[in-house]
Amino acid sequence: MAKKSDIGNIASEKTKKEFAEKISNLTILTAKEVEKLFPIKDDRVELEELIKIINLSIDDIAKKKKLVQNMDKVGGALIKIAKKILSV
Repeated sequence: MAKKSDIGNIASEKTKKEFAEKISNLTILTAKEVEKLFPIKDDRVELEELIKIINLSIDDIAKKKKLVQNMDKVGGALIKIAKKILSV
């Protein structure tokens, strides 16, 4: 993979910070905790997918089914959040 330019690095860092701030407004996590838990783009994509499922206008049983169906897309985010909550 090609190395990012200085401008690419600045843009990437800005995007990470904006993402962390938005997620911290939706959760009990601070922006710094979000950045630490979800440092790479793939992590943030998983978290976004998890939030989309959680915010669906369906009952919890249907959400559980949707989570199971999409575990490969959200599993990493669930594990990271669970570890943070349980402090392990």
